[in-house]
Amino acid sequence: MANNPQFSYTHILKATSLFGGVQVFKILISIIRVKIVAILLGGVGMGIIGLFNSTIQVVSEIAKLGLDTSAVKELAHVHASEDEKAIQQTVSILQKFIMITASIGAVFTIVFSALLSKLTFGNTDYTFEFIWLALAIFFMQLTNGKIAILQGTQALKKLAVANVLGSTVGLLVSIPLYYMYGLEAIVPTIIITAVVIFGFFWYFENTLKIQRISLGIKQAYVEGKSMLRLGLVLSITGIVTLIATYLLQIFIRHVGGLDQVGYYTAGFLIINAYVGMIFNAMGTDYFPRLSAIHTENAKVQLAVRNQATIAILLLTPIITTFFVAAPLVVNILYSKEFLVILGLISWGVLGMAFKAVSWSVGYVILAKGDSRIFVKTSIGFSILMLTMNCVGYYFGGLTGLGISVLAYYIIHFVSLLIITKIAYGLWFQSAFFKLFLLCVLLSGLGFACTYLDNIYLKYGGMIAIMLLSYIFTYSQLQKKMNIKQLIKNKLFKRS
Repeated sequence: MANNPQFSYTHILKATSLFGGVQVFKILISIIRVKIVAILLGGVGMGIIGLFNSTIQVVSEIAKLGLDTSAVKELAHVHASEDEKAIQQTVSILQKFIMITASIGAVFTIVFSALLSKLTFGNTDYTFEFIWLALAIFFMQLTNGKIAILQGTQALKKLAVANVLGSTVGLLVSIPLYYMYGLEAIVPTIIITAVVIFGFFWYFENTLKIQRISLGIKQAYVEGKSMLRLGLVLSITGIVTLIATYLLQIFIRHVGGLDQVGYYTAGFLIINAYVGMIFNAMGTDYFPRLSAIHTENAKVQLAVRNQATIAILLLTPIITTFFVAAPLVVNILYSKEFLVILGLISWGVLGMAFKAVSWSVGYVILAKGDSRIFVKTSIGFSILMLTMNCVGYYFGGLTGLGISVLAYYIIHFVSLLIITKIAYGLWFQSAFFKLFLLCVLLSGLGFACTYLDNIYLKYGGMIAIMLLSYIFTYSQLQKKMNIKQLIKNKLFKRS
C-alpha cells in the first residue's frame, strides 16, 4: 500500500507542479489583464469590472449549490471502482443538476437585475447590463460542471490545458474589445470570456467519451440525493465564509476607512496568489484521490500524511523566499504606498505553514461526506476567524490583522488534528511532527530577520535562511522519492 503510486510522494509532487504551474500562469495572465485594463479603462473601468465580478461571484456561489465539489467526491469514488455504468449515471445526474442550477442562476439574475444594480452601484443604471450578465453566470455554471467531471475522473492534464487555454484566449479576446470600445466593452467581454472558457472545458470533457444516460428530473433527484445534500451543505458554508469576509471588510471600513479596506484586499490577494499553487493542487488532485478511498482509513492515513509532508516541504522555501521578495512584489504589483501591508503579509504568510497541514487533514471530513461535522466546523471556524481578525485589526491595525491570521491558523491546525483523531482515528507519526517543526523553525527565523535594523544583516540573514530552506527541502525530497533521478528523467525525456 505504501508504494501505491496514487498516494506516493512522486505523484503528489507532480500534481502540485502541474497545477502550481497553471496557477502561476493564471496569476501572470491576471496581472497582465489588470495592467491593460488600468491603461485602457482607468480607475473607473477597474472599479466597474471589480463590482460586476464580485456580484457574479456571489450569485454563482449561491446558484451552483456546492455541486462543483460534491460531484467531484461522488465521481471520484465511482471512477475508482471502474464501474462504467456508475460513472455514466453519476455524470448524467450531475449534468442534469448543472443545467437546472445554471438556468436558475440566469433567471435569478434577470428577475433581480434592478435590485442587483441598486445593491452593487447604488442605482438602477446597470439593470440592462445585469440582464446580459445572466448569460455569463449560465456558462460559468456549465463550466463548473465540466471541471467537476475532469477532476473526478482524474483527467488532470486535460484540466490543466483547458485552464491555460481558457485564460490565454480570454485575455486575447478582451484586449482588442477594451481598446476599441472602452467601458462599453466590459459586459460583452465578461460574457464572451465565459463562453470561450466553457468551450475549452466542453471540448476536453468530451474527449473522455463518457456516454450520457437519459434521466428525468425526478429520477435524477432520487438517485443524486447524496450529491445534492452535500452540495447544499457546501453551499451554505461557502456563503457563510463570504459573509464573514464581507463583515470583516465593513468592520475595517468603519474603524480604519476605505483605504484600509484596499490595503487589506491587496494584502490577501498577494498571500493567496503566492501560496495558491499548493492549495490549488490540493483541491484539484488531492481531494478527488482522497474521495476515491474515503472508506479505507489506512489508505486515508497514508494519503493525508504524504500530502501534508509534500505541502509543508514545498511551502517552506516559498515562505522564506517571500520575506526576501515581499517589498519588491508589493512595488511591482501596486506602489510604494502599499508597503504598509508588509506587516500584514509577513505575519499572514507564516500562517500558511499551519494551513497546509490543517487543509490536508480537513479534506478528510469533506471526502467522507460527513455533513454534520463539516457544517459545525466550517461555521465555527468562520465565526472564530471573523472575531479574531476584528480584534486583531482593532488593536493592531494591518499588522495586528496579520498576527490574528497566524493565530487563527494555529488554532485551526490544532483543532482539526483533535477533531479528526476523535472522529476517524487519524493521526500523524512523530517523524512528521519533527519535520513540521523544522519547517516552521526555518520559516520563523526568516521572518525574525525582517525585524533586523541593519540592512546587511537583515537581507544577509534572510537570504542565508532562504538558501538553507532550499537545501533542506531538496534533501528531504531526495530521501523520500530520489528527486535527483526524477529531474534527470524529466530532462532526458525532453531532450
